Amino acid sequence: MNIQIFGRKKSFDTKKAERYFKERKIKFQFVDLDEKGISKGELNSIKQKIKINDLINESSKEYKQLNLDKIRSVEMKEEIILKNPRVINAPIVRNGREATVGYQKEVWDTWFEK
Repeated sequence: MNIQIFGRKKSFDTKKAERYFKERKIKFQFVDLDEKGISKGELNSIKQKIKINDLINESSKEYKQLNLDKIRSVEMKEEIILKNPRVINAPIVRNGREATVGYQKEVWDTWFEK
């Protein structure tokens, strides 16, 4: 199992996700979206399981500032996400090719059953 958590240090859901994996003694790699952001390759991998619109935090102040509500092009949204990681919903949890956004305990439980 290769768990990666893309999140923010001050995010409540990110802390809950970290606690979930720590309680089960599952090692994970944490990537701070505010410091490092997300790479194009990681975004492409995540997009295979999560729709681009689900990755975007519509309640962030950057969402309106960047006019994301008016942009329809997926490619443009991707470029904005790569340059402005503050608009990404956190946490994004990856397990190989699987990925979730937000706190998804039920989905993570199924990963361990396999």
